[in-house]
Amino acid sequence: MKRTPLAAVLLGAALLIFIGYFSTTTKTDVRLSVPRQVFREITGEIKKGETLFEIFKKYKLNIGELYKIRQASANVYGLRALRPGRSYRIVLAADEQIDSFAYGINDDCFLNIRRTTEGYQAEKVPIHYEKRTLCLGGAIKANLIASLEGGSENMLLALKLSDIFAWDIDFNTDLRSRDSFKIVVEGLYLDGKFKRYGEILGAEFINDGDTYRAYSFEQNGKIGYYDESGIPLKKAFLKAPLSFRCISSSFSAGRFHPILRIYRPHHGLDYAAAAGTPVSAVGDGAILFAGWSGDYGNLIIIRHRNGYKTYYGHLSKIGAGIRTGIQVDQGRIIGYVGATGLATGPHLHYEMRIADRPVNPMSIKAEPGTPIAKEKLAAFRQVRDRMDPILASIKPPERVATGDATIKRNRKEG
Repeated sequence: MKRTPLAAVLLGAALLIFIGYFSTTTKTDVRLSVPRQVFREITGEIKKGETLFEIFKKYKLNIGELYKIRQASANVYGLRALRPGRSYRIVLAADEQIDSFAYGINDDCFLNIRRTTEGYQAEKVPIHYEKRTLCLGGAIKANLIASLEGGSENMLLALKLSDIFAWDIDFNTDLRSRDSFKIVVEGLYLDGKFKRYGEILGAEFINDGDTYRAYSFEQNGKIGYYDESGIPLKKAFLKAPLSFRCISSSFSAGRFHPILRIYRPHHGLDYAAAAGTPVSAVGDGAILFAGWSGDYGNLIIIRHRNGYKTYYGHLSKIGAGIRTGIQVDQGRIIGYVGATGLATGPHLHYEMRIADRPVNPMSIKAEPGTPIAKEKLAAFRQVRDRMDPILASIKPPERVATGDATIKRNRKEG
């Protein structure tokens, strides 16, 4: 389930790794249909605003070859809008003709354009990682991200973990200093070096004395997370519409309004957050309204099943493609935190109503989704029974590579 707007921002900062993949190949790689003597190669990272045309000019390359490369890749991946920080590699033959051009699309694949007897051919090539099972454990500090110390890969892992338990734990308000977590996760390695985390295979979170467990299991072609009994953790509503923020004003029958200077009901929750923070739909539904609405400023109203409606107010702007009448899935980014309408500063005003009657969102206990089918329960129990001893063996803050049975404390690189 993808409900981590911040994840979209953090992923953009991840380093590309495909050059390391190329370093393991020879200059007469079988992927090149016309093996030629390599005269030189050019490697680098795309700078902000830089184009492929500028790169060709910088290295005095044949502009005619650039047009052929663009044409070859047009139906595979467009090269007109290159992303800053992405890596590229150009291999030239002795006659200065381009033998190959490679560009890192993302952490999972790269674009490879090669010269053949019939001209240039382009393809997306997956990056093949070695997968190892890693185990991590920790105790909550200020928040979940701070508790998973490390680089951007640990921040992404924190977001993945919060996504899994988002229906049972509000990571804005529910965390306690004695809470702890355990994670069994894929570690993706290239040339023996840890690059990033893959899928979480199992997890445990102890929150205010209550223990929650999650087991990854595939059903109907989709991977989901289930509790010990095979009940999905995904429920009708998320506990919060944005990640890792605090409630600045609670649901109240009579709150003193900071601008109007009067007491009046506050039928929602205010989440303090930086302007521009992405806001997600807490559940599947249809957009009932998206636009300006007086004191609410920019407002989105979503109609859900069984008479539920949710309101998202004071938005700085409404998300791309969000308009009245369309269907949205749980976790979709619908807008961004702002201070439009009657607001003293950037925050999200979030309301929930049942049959048009305001209710405190924190009092709602959403019903679980469809459990694992009876014919698959035996397979699920096998997965659960294999995972439980691994989770039990994790003693925070140790990190274990189960593939080689070694234990390393506070290890930053697997």
